[in-house]
Amino acid sequence: MIQTISSAILTPIRALKARYIPLLLIYFAYGFQTVTSVTLTFWEKENLSLSTEEFIMISAWVTMPWTLKMIFGQLVDNFKIFGSKRKAYIVIGSILLSLGYLMLMGMMVQHPAVTWMGNQFTMYLAANLLLMFGFVVQDVTADTMTTEVVEREGKSDDQIRAELTMVQILGRLSLMISGVVAAFMTGWLATIFESNPQNIIWIALLIPLISILGALFVRLEITDHPEHGKFNKTVMTGGLLYAAFMLLMAFWSKMVGSASGVIGTILQSLSPYTQELTFIVSAILLVYLLFWILKDETKQRKKTIFLVLLAIFIFRATPSVGPGTTWWLIDTFNFDREFIGMLQIISAIVPLVILWVFANFIASKPVRSVLIFLTIITAILSLPELGLFYGFHEMLGLSPRLVAIVDQAWDSPILHISMIPMLAIIAYYAPSHSRATWFAVAASFMNLATTAGSLGTKYLNKIFIISREVKDASGAVITPMDYSELGLLMITVIGVSLILPLLGIWLFLKKGRRDRLSD
Repeated sequence: MIQTISSAILTPIRALKARYIPLLLIYFAYGFQTVTSVTLTFWEKENLSLSTEEFIMISAWVTMPWTLKMIFGQLVDNFKIFGSKRKAYIVIGSILLSLGYLMLMGMMVQHPAVTWMGNQFTMYLAANLLLMFGFVVQDVTADTMTTEVVEREGKSDDQIRAELTMVQILGRLSLMISGVVAAFMTGWLATIFESNPQNIIWIALLIPLISILGALFVRLEITDHPEHGKFNKTVMTGGLLYAAFMLLMAFWSKMVGSASGVIGTILQSLSPYTQELTFIVSAILLVYLLFWILKDETKQRKKTIFLVLLAIFIFRATPSVGPGTTWWLIDTFNFDREFIGMLQIISAIVPLVILWVFANFIASKPVRSVLIFLTIITAILSLPELGLFYGFHEMLGLSPRLVAIVDQAWDSPILHISMIPMLAIIAYYAPSHSRATWFAVAASFMNLATTAGSLGTKYLNKIFIISREVKDASGAVITPMDYSELGLLMITVIGVSLILPLLGIWLFLKKGRRDRLSD
C-alpha cells in the first residue's frame, strides 16, 4: 500500500518536463480564479440588491457559454488569427477576462463607464458573461494544445500516447494546485480588502497575464494528426445558429420594449421563460448533433451511448439549494471572511489529494457503480448542513464551525470525482472518424445538464422563499431576512438529488449492460 501511494505521488513529478510548463501556466491561471471568491461573496451580499431568483438566473446564464464549445473548437482548429491557430485565442480569452474583471471593478466603484448599462442585474450578468466566455475560449484552446505540446519525433505510438495522457494529468493537477494556492489567499485577501473590495480585481488581473505568459513561451507541434478534427459545416452552422439564438435571448427585454401589438404581447408573455426556451433549443440542437455524429454507428451502439449519456445527464442535472445556505451561515453563525476562506482551502486540498492518489481506481469502476455510489454519498453528505439548520449540533454539543469544516472536507471531492465517469465515458465511446467534434458536442451536452440543474434550483427557490436582508443607500430595509423555509428546501433538494439519479440509473443503466469506463 505504501509503495502504491508513493508511486502515485512520484509519477506526475517524474513526468514533468520544462516543455510542459508554459501550457501548465494556462491551466494554473484558470484554477486561480477562485482567489476572488470570498471577497465577491461578501460584496454581493452587502452591496447588490438582487433577489435570490436573479442570482440563480445569472448562474444559469453563465453556464451557457460552455455549450458553445463546438463553435470555439472549430474556430481554434481551422481559423488563424494573425497567423496563429492557438496562441492568439489565448490572448483573446485574456482580453475578455480583463474586460469582465474591469467591469466588476466599475460596478464596485460606480464608474460611469459601467453604470450606463442600467440596473445591477444587467451589469453583473454582462461582467460574468465576459469572464465565462474568456475562460471557455482559453479552455478549448488549452485542451487542443495538450495534444501538440508533446514531441513526437523518434518516439513510438505507445510512448506518444503515454505522454499525451500524462500531459492531461499534469494539466488537471496544475489547475487544482492553483486552486489550493487561491484558497489560501482568498480569505486573507478578503479581510485585507474588507473596506475596499475593488482592490481584489488587481489580483484577479494576474489571471489573464499568467495565461498570456504561458501562450508566449509554449512550444507546439501543430500537425495533422488524428486528434484534430476537420472543418465540419453541420456543426459550425448549428453552432452559429445557436449563438444567434442566444444573442436573441440576451436582448429579449429590449425587443419586448420596442415591439407592439400582437407580437409585443407574445414576446411579453414569453419573457419570464427565456431561460427555459434557451435550454430547450440547446437540448434539441445538441441531441441532433449527437445523432448526426453517430450516424455511421450501429443501432445498438447508438442506443447504448445515449442511455449512458442520459443517466449521467440526469445525475449532473440535479438541483442545489442555491446561495441561501451561504447567506444563512454568515448571518446565523457569523461565519467571517477568514473562516469562509478556510473552508475554501479545505475544499481545494481534499479533492487534490483524493484525485492524485485514487483517480485511477475510481475510473476503473463501471459507470453504474460510480453513479450509484456518488448519488448515495452526496445525499448522506448533505445531512450535516441540514442538521445545523435544525439544531442537531446543539444536542450533540458540537460547534457549528466544526460541523461546517467536517462537512466541507467530506463533500468537496464529490464534484471533482463526478467528472471522471463523464469524461471517461465520452472518451470511451468517441467515434474514430470524428473524435474532436464528438468531444466538443458531447461535453457541451453534459455541460447543459448544469443549466438544467440551475433551472431546477430556480424553481425550487420560487416554491421555498429564501431572502437575506437588503438595505437601500439610506440604510432602510428593503427586503427583510427570512430563512424559515430553508430547511424544507434542503430536504427537498436531498430527496430530488437522491431519487432522480437512481431512477435514471435503473431505467438507462440496467445491470450487466456494457458500461465500463475501461476494460
